[in-house]
Amino acid sequence: MEVRELEPKTHHVESDSDAIRCSSTDPEAFVAVFDRHFDAIHRYLHRRLGVDLADDLAAETFTRAFASRRSFVPHEGGALPWLYGIATNLVRRHRRTEERRLRAYARTGRDDVVLVDVDAVVDRADAAGLGAALAGALAALPRDERDTLCLVALAELNHEQVAAALRVPVGTVSSRLSRARHRLHSLLPDRIPQSEETA
Repeated sequence: MEVRELEPKTHHVESDSDAIRCSSTDPEAFVAVFDRHFDAIHRYLHRRLGVDLADDLAAETFTRAFASRRSFVPHEGGALPWLYGIATNLVRRHRRTEERRLRAYARTGRDDVVLVDVDAVVDRADAAGLGAALAGALAALPRDERDTLCLVALAELNHEQVAAALRVPVGTVSSRLSRARHRLHSLLPDRIPQSEETA
């Protein structure tokens, strides 16, 4: 009997949606999603919780994504908003850690975790020199507002992508951002310019 050499499977996946769809019959196809987005998810978690938790939670984000891949709804941003949503839910389990880090930064003026790109916060306003004060203000934000603001400022998602990540209407994203900006302005009135939305 002739033995034929099997050729290894190769996946040419055009999009995240293709990779996720293919992964239902060939789980290895999901590797394309991991390869494309692991660094972004890890960076987001690192900036919110520090490197130790980021390592574990980034891996857990993809484990959960793989387990729930059949519930993935295609979106213009590919799988990234969905993955940020999973990562943000994992951050919620470590809310106290994030708040402790923010408050420590506010007290000491030293950011050991590179928590916030302050230039990206509040519509990339000129926030140079705000670091410690901004960290304290972020710690004071309600959870939903902080999550929404971080997805815009750290993950650089647009309103529609944040809505997909958090599974809320776009209007909810807009109102949370408006409230967050208003709170930041009231906590740092001389440091952060008030936008037209919050005026």
